[in-house]
Amino acid sequence: MTGDLPARPPLDKDRLAAGPPGLAVEVVAAAPSTNALVAERARAGAGEGLVVVAEHQTSGRGRLDRSWETPDRAALTFSMLLRPQVGADEWPWLPLMTGYAVSRALREAGFRAGLKWPNDVLLDDAKVCGILVERVDTPSGPAAIVGVGINVSTTVEELPIETATSLAIAAGAAPDRTEVLLWVLGALREEYDAWRAGGASALHAAYQRACVTVGREVRVELPGGGHLAGRATGVDAGGRLTVAGPAGEVAVGAGDVVHVRSVNPDPEQ
Repeated sequence: MTGDLPARPPLDKDRLAAGPPGLAVEVVAAAPSTNALVAERARAGAGEGLVVVAEHQTSGRGRLDRSWETPDRAALTFSMLLRPQVGADEWPWLPLMTGYAVSRALREAGFRAGLKWPNDVLLDDAKVCGILVERVDTPSGPAAIVGVGINVSTTVEELPIETATSLAIAAGAAPDRTEVLLWVLGALREEYDAWRAGGASALHAAYQRACVTVGREVRVELPGGGHLAGRATGVDAGGRLTVAGPAGEVAVGAGDVVHVRSVNPDPEQ
């Protein structure tokens, strides 16, 4: 299979240096976890806007301590340091804002991207991007570490699970990773600035429009082996998914859920 792999050039550091204002992008050859690197830098006093990108991430972390590895130069794995000065009730929107920004960037680039609650980005109902946002305490106050992993040139054989995909699989050819990163960083910066200035109200409406989970029959897997089944009716003001089931409407937060599965995936998404 090695001889059939697509060409995978390194990221263009010069283009990234001239990228979105307010961001300082650093590229490292390899790292176990970019979130861990940026968290360390945050505790050492790094300012908002630091972005660390790993050409090869060897021990990435997802929700519930799931781990994964990306082939060298096949994906975009990066973490951004943010220091939002917002109320504690606004923090749960950070992961949702990140997912919305990534899906928006991909849609604007011509991909038919959907957003699964809370923040998985999908192409044709297969996962192309995972996100992990962590809050860390630092001497200058709490910071958010926004971790993003996007499969770019990953082949079918390299995908970690059957329900994943990549931009190359969806488009038939791999786009320029540097260009994709610039798209995503630009959208992230814009959405973050808008959320920080205006709160979650505008984001709430835009997120609900983009979220393909809303309107579907879902099965929500809960800690301890229980589950909740019903129709996803929306996302409330706190970013929780509302599900109408036999016992009425219930709101569940991302931290209370192991997995959300669509019972009736929409072939049009």
